[in-house]
Parts: sequence; structure tokens; C-alpha cells
Amino acid sequence: MLIGIPKERFFKEKRVAVTPSNVKDLIKLGFDVSFEKDAGILSYFKNEDFIQAGAKIVDKNKIWNANIIIKIHPLNNEERKLIKNNSILISFIWPLKNKELLDCLLLKNITTIAMDAVPRISRAQSLDALSSMNNLSGYRSIIESIYLLGRSLNGQITAAGKILPAKVMVIGAGVAGLSAIATAKSLGAIVTAFDTRKEVKEQINSMGAEFLELKTQQNIDDKNEYSSLLSKKKLKLEETLFINIVKTTDVIITTASIPNKKAPILITKKMIKYMKPGSIIFDLSIENGGNCELSKKDKVITTDNNIKIIGFTNLASRLPLQASRLYSTNIINLVKLLSKNNLGEIEINLKDEIIRNMTIIDNNKIIYPAPQKTILSMEKEEQIINISENKKISLTKKNKFSPKKYLLFTLFLSIIFYISQFIPNEIIPHFIIFLLSCIIGYYVVWNVSHKLHTPLMSVTNAISGIIIVGAILQIDSNYSTIIMLSFLGILLSSINIFGGLTITQRMLKMFRKN
Repeated sequence: MLIGIPKERFFKEKRVAVTPSNVKDLIKLGFDVSFEKDAGILSYFKNEDFIQAGAKIVDKNKIWNANIIIKIHPLNNEERKLIKNNSILISFIWPLKNKELLDCLLLKNITTIAMDAVPRISRAQSLDALSSMNNLSGYRSIIESIYLLGRSLNGQITAAGKILPAKVMVIGAGVAGLSAIATAKSLGAIVTAFDTRKEVKEQINSMGAEFLELKTQQNIDDKNEYSSLLSKKKLKLEETLFINIVKTTDVIITTASIPNKKAPILITKKMIKYMKPGSIIFDLSIENGGNCELSKKDKVITTDNNIKIIGFTNLASRLPLQASRLYSTNIINLVKLLSKNNLGEIEINLKDEIIRNMTIIDNNKIIYPAPQKTILSMEKEEQIINISENKKISLTKKNKFSPKKYLLFTLFLSIIFYISQFIPNEIIPHFIIFLLSCIIGYYVVWNVSHKLHTPLMSVTNAISGIIIVGAILQIDSNYSTIIMLSFLGILLSSINIFGGLTITQRMLKMFRKN
């Protein structure tokens, strides 16, 4: 199949969907790749770079003859006419905002995969383009704010006197918010952050920022409660909190938004009047209506008291080289998931949770949104587990042992009784402890929440270390049975230990700068 990457024609867009370094990956998967002429020129990639990587350069009209079109932004009116019938489209779609686009794609039977519909699961992180772009947006918001701020962020002690560090407040601790916090903190600012979700407090504090806590009795742990918290009553409490903070704040970054709804107004005209002259407000949620009452899309507004309010959109495009590389990597990971046996073909496997969530149109039908799994907080999950356990207990009281279970239980007891006739008396206490540990271990491990599997694996690695030491001490025995069991213990424990170390090493590499 032929993959086509057209030039992005969105307002001030500089990114390209696939970079030359990733063209080779697509070719290895069996695909032919073509780029529209000068598609990557604004991202500092020449046409020759794509040709050397194995791609072809074609004109504006021929690029749309490809079987698979990979883009960043949704199709504009001109592109909707050019795209070939029965082809595949991979790009940001925003299906709830672009119903006309979906109708057009449906008429042409375009299999549509949305990069903005990646499910929030660990397996999908490598192709989460939305998080990749939001991360850069958070970083860039601080850089743009510093450019317009009339002072430095970090504090210094000079011969001319002491310079106090600037104060930055970030509202909303999502991907963009956390990136803004990390950037501001690394540049020496004093950072405070606010979010309605109490569970992000630990993340904010771990980055060296202070968490602003709203004193309410309600704790937020899901989307419905998150949106309900932004009621008029609670927004009033937030306003009171923010008024006291903005008086001494130099930069405010707002990122708060509610899925599929207009962003709440968190910074009002009243608050802006209390701010110091020369302060900056960067409204990152401006595309959804904005968190600041005075912000305007793609403009910098200066108020009467000299507060600059920035409403820039598409910030990731202001870092075209890095943004293109990240988006391209996300695309490659998606194509690897979709590709069939490296034969240059794509298979839409709707049984895969990731593909099912991302697929908007398939077989000339709109199948978005996908059925959602219920995401529960730890407390709620424990409550449901307790309820289900009580039900299981009541059922087991009503239902007696099945014949099969009864026979297996009897056989197990018979084997233990038979073995006990031949083992020395001093081993019996150890044997009983072993049996009890097996029973307790079974119930403990199988009742551990999936959220705690990582620390659980760390514990199993530690236990494997204990087992391998015991096996090494026993392997010099004169009995062949003990030698064989010791060898198996060493072998299996080694696999667990070295496998765990390899995974840990790979994980730690993610935190290294080089």
C-alpha cells in the first residue's frame, strides 16, 4: 500500500506528519511512501532528505492518490475533494466538533483513524500524539511568557542587589500544565499550581511546586465529578483563592478544560485588576473558549493596568522540528500496531482496545465513540471488590462443593497425608509453613489491584533473589533429585531476576537526558 504525506495547510502550521528518519521504518513494514513537494520545508527537512530515506516526492494532486493519507490537522474543504474514495485517513479529527467532515468522509467510505482519540491506557502511551503536543505546548507557553515578561524568572544576588525569583501560577495539572510547571521550575521560578483533582497534588509537589488546595468537602476522581466541581458555587471559592494569589504572581498559565464543553472562566476581569503591572497571563485553553475572560484567539491583549494576555493557539507548531519528530514517532508506533505481517498492508482489528477507540469510521459506518470501560478510583474499586466478595461468600454458602472440586480436594489431602508418612518430624513444621504461604500468597497476589502490579513485580524479583541463594546452597547435595530441583530453582529465578533488571534499566533510561 502507498502512504501519502501531504503538506499541512492549516494557519501558520510548520510541522510535517512523518520525518525522514521514520520513512525507513515505514519502508521496513512493506509500505511505499510519497511526500508532497516541500511538505517538510518549514520543519527544516529538505525534499532531498526524504528522497535519501527512500520516499518519493510528488505534486499536490498526485499525493492524494495514495491508499493511506497521514496528516496532522483535519482535512480542509479543498482536501476533502481531493482525497480518494475507499482510502484510509490518519490524522487529528476531533469528531465531536467536525460532524460535516465525518459526513464527507462517510460519503467517500474513508476509513478514519483519529490521533486525538487514543485511549488513556499504558499500552497506548507510545502513540499518544495529544500528550506529545500538549507537553510541548506547556513548555512553549513559559518561553513565550518570558519573552513578554519584563524580568527574569530566576533569582540572583549581584553587586547591584538581590533579584527575587519570579512567581508563576499554573492552573490545571494535565500534560501541558505539568510541562509548564517543570519548565518554570527549571528556570528558577517559584511555582504554585492548582487543580480540582486532589490526586495530582503528589505530582505537583514532586516537581517542586506548591499545590493550592481549595477547601471543599468534595474530592474529585472522575470526569463527571470534575465537571460538577466547576459549578458556580465552587468557581466562586476558586475566585476568592485566586485573588489572593494573583496579587503577587508574575506569570499565570491556564490549561483547565472540560471534555467536549466550553472551558470555564477562571481568571475574571476583577482578578486582573489586582495583578501587578507587567504581569503575563497565557491562556492555553483558548481553543476551547479560554479560561481568561479577556483573552482573544491568536492575539496578545494589553489591559489598562499593563497586563499582557496571550491567546496563541497551535503552540506545538512553534517548535516544528521537535514536534514533527514526536508526532512522527507516534504515527510509526500506530502503523506498527495496524500493519499486517510487515507486508505493507493495514488491518483494522476492532478487538484491539486501542484501534477500536481510535477508529471513527470503518466499513462506511461511524463507530465512534467506542464503548467505554468504567475507570474507578482506588476507594470505589475497593468498595466494589468488597461488595462482590460478600456476594461470592453468600453464593458459596448456598452452593455446596461441586463433585469435581470435592474430588480434587480429597486427592490433595490424600497426597499430603501419604507424603507425611515418609518425611522426618523436624521437616513437618517447615512443610506446614510452606503450604500456608502458598495459600496466603495465592489470595494476596490475585487480589492485588492492577494499579499496583509494578511494585508487585519488584517484590517478586526480591523473592527470586532469596530463592536463588537457597538453590545455590543446595546444589552441591549428593542426591540427584535435590540437584535437579536446585538447578530448576536457579534457572527460573535467574530468568525473573535478569528480566526484571532489563526492564528496570529500560525504564530508567527514559529519565536520562542523554
